Amino acid sequence: MSINATPLLTAGTWNIDPAHSTVGFSVRHLMVSKVRGNFGNFSGVITVAEDGTPSVTADIDVTSISTHNEQRDAHVRSADFFDAEKFPKATFVSTSVDADGDDYVVHGDFTLKGVTKPVDLKLEFNGVNPGMGNGPVAGFEAGTVINRKDFGIDIEMPLETGGTVVGDKITITLEIEAGLAQ
Repeated sequence: MSINATPLLTAGTWNIDPAHSTVGFSVRHLMVSKVRGNFGNFSGVITVAEDGTPSVTADIDVTSISTHNEQRDAHVRSADFFDAEKFPKATFVSTSVDADGDDYVVHGDFTLKGVTKPVDLKLEFNGVNPGMGNGPVAGFEAGTVINRKDFGIDIEMPLETGGTVVGDKITITLEIEAGLAQ
């Protein structure tokens, strides 16, 4: 991706604003519905080089999970799932970005529960706004689907009637607002 592809996304460091961003997920539950949640604590930086090449780094505090059910959240933080005491952080580090029509694909390495795997994020760039007195802000929407078992989250909770309590596929959704560092 070059600066010409996103002419308003100027070179510099764009800090992800957690107050105006969301890191969310959904997973199939009991084979018929989905549980949705998010992470309350995360940070990240989008760095745009002078030639327009962007890179992204992000950290997610997995202990900040919220599915709006404290019992379930505690179980997901346990060794059965995230093992958050041992692995309190998930990370994403981009390796490249490709144009995909009017959108982009951000390729990178995602680390969860101590396991790093390549992940592709489908990204929509929503533009840049001059902001409200603190400099310009840029907006992005991104998403991907991962298999929890690829990251060592391999708990099996079979149902008597077939299937499992928790699905293998996790849909990750990102709504990101980032401000240009002054």
